[in-house]
Amino acid sequence: MFRLSKEYIQKELKDFKPQITTIDRYIIKKFIGTYAVALLLIIGIVIIFDLSEKIDKFVDNQAPLNLILFKYYANFIPYFVNMFSPMFVFITVIFFTSKMAYNTEIIAILAGGISFRRLMWPYFISSAAIVLFTLLLNLYVIPPCNKGRLEFEQTYVRKKYINSARNVHYQISPGTFLYVQSFATFNNTAYGFSLETIQGHDIVSKLSATEAQWDTTKHCWALKDYILRTFEDGQERVTTGKTLDTAISVTVDDFYRRRNTVQTLPHKQLKQLIKNQKSRGDKDVMFSLIEQHERWAMPFAAFILTLIGVSLSSVKRRGGIGMNIGIGIALSFSYILFLRFAQMFVYSGTLPPFIAIWLPNIIFLAIAIYLYRIAPK
Repeated sequence: MFRLSKEYIQKELKDFKPQITTIDRYIIKKFIGTYAVALLLIIGIVIIFDLSEKIDKFVDNQAPLNLILFKYYANFIPYFVNMFSPMFVFITVIFFTSKMAYNTEIIAILAGGISFRRLMWPYFISSAAIVLFTLLLNLYVIPPCNKGRLEFEQTYVRKKYINSARNVHYQISPGTFLYVQSFATFNNTAYGFSLETIQGHDIVSKLSATEAQWDTTKHCWALKDYILRTFEDGQERVTTGKTLDTAISVTVDDFYRRRNTVQTLPHKQLKQLIKNQKSRGDKDVMFSLIEQHERWAMPFAAFILTLIGVSLSSVKRRGGIGMNIGIGIALSFSYILFLRFAQMFVYSGTLPPFIAIWLPNIIFLAIAIYLYRIAPK
């Protein structure tokens, strides 16, 4: 075990001058350049494999070429870049830093009077640029791209989605509860509709209907064969009718929403969805919370993996660059695997989403600090 003492932190920060030097520009150029090349090469390889896997479905479903190029693959690239960005960053750092160490450039830099912590400055400038880049992708670019990609996959790759929701319960506001027995997507109709208002332990009103169809012009539910029961001072009043327009906070979009729909929502809409799902007691809120925290946690992993990469590859090894690259690939894949595995803690209710999704960053940060402290300086 280890701990960061006050004296150690003061020593690390003493006389630290963050001005940009020629060596800094050299490392930043190497970092960003290698990262961009790695992205282009791996994206090209992934597109080729993805096309070879799906080309039969494209042909069988008669997918137009312009949609394949501009609706699917144009939207697929940002999604892929974001998913494997931590791995790209780690491999990039391992590759060019190992090469610098192999060519004794690291030794020359340290021998020239530049401390190891000062050597980290250009690395963190580069990783900060990548963090900002991936964060902007996560919050503003990828959600609309995911929408186009998922729409294309639903039409030309996967089977048509059929809503199979049964016995849907929503708390649409404090004391107001909605129940729907089933929902039909072909006519946007909810069957077995019931809306109850409760105060304390007493029921105030209950509105039920055999069916409720979504009115696209009025943006409300058109109830058919409804019965409204109200209770006041121990008296029950019953009102019936053929049709009744009812506006509630639940819309037809809530019945079409799938678990991966959260990937298509911009940042503000995702926050509003989480707020609505929490108020309704919707169990699918966990998927929204996972998506929200992943959008922030994954970009900041670039800082952690950069520190690990430099600490591991700043010295020569007997296995050469290949050994360092192998270690880098293994660690980067373990981070991505751990991030996916952490979601199981949310599904099982073991950990809240915030802790579960940020847990890989916390653990790898501890590893990074340890490797940095024992790295030859």
